[in-house]
Amino acid sequence: MQVSVLAYVRVMPDLATRARTMLELHTAPEILVLANVWDVVSARVVAATDGVRALATASHSIAATFGYEDGENIPLDLHLDMVGRIVRAVDVPVTMDFEAGYGDAGETARRAIEAGAVGGNLEDQMKPLDEAVAAVEAVVRAGRDAGIDFVLNARTDALLRAGRDADRGQLLEEAVRRGRAYLEAGAPVVFVPGAVGREEIAALVEALGRQKVSVISVPGHSLPTRELQELGVARVSTGPFTQRVALTALQDAAAEVVAGGVLPAGTRPLN
Repeated sequence: MQVSVLAYVRVMPDLATRARTMLELHTAPEILVLANVWDVVSARVVAATDGVRALATASHSIAATFGYEDGENIPLDLHLDMVGRIVRAVDVPVTMDFEAGYGDAGETARRAIEAGAVGGNLEDQMKPLDEAVAAVEAVVRAGRDAGIDFVLNARTDALLRAGRDADRGQLLEEAVRRGRAYLEAGAPVVFVPGAVGREEIAALVEALGRQKVSVISVPGHSLPTRELQELGVARVSTGPFTQRVALTALQDAAAEVVAGGVLPAGTRPLN
């Protein structure tokens, strides 16, 4: 029997508290750093790290864990099951990346809340703006119906999906246009993947407001988190890159042993 969202809130009374905490972390002057996780052990390791105050799941990484390609190819039930396992394994608020909403952003948000998530990422995939805004409104409404301050990280793909020769100035204008619409629709923060340069990030913050912009940290390209905080960025996450860090270490260790060496000194018993 499926448990309703409101019943779930009664069963788990700290859900509203976790949601308020997540919202406060996004609006505080100190930047919220989210090292994305993909299963229970990665969640526990990151949650136990000094300074970590919340967790974000990575849809790409969860899909890869089960052998699916990114892009809503992993069944939603399986995706949500992993999110629920992560939520139950840690004591910090968790936000879920539910991609473009699996065809029904409001219903997917309701199910994410049932799984214990108090925030979520929603991609616009550059759909017509009225459709994208309607999806944002549906997610915000799902949080309101559940009685929590669901923290929607409304993502615009204006920069990410653009061609190499596209005019960056025009792309930023479109990102701002969409970002303002999502903020007006109730999203507390706007996620702009593809924005990595100081000038572009500063322009987004100036146009959308301090503690309103979210970015992703890209290895070898992004600004340090301390500089992002100085610019007024609300949140920086790592997406699939933390899993790639772990897999890089795994492959390097395997190669060293196969070549006749040993596992790295200092390896810690984290599981």
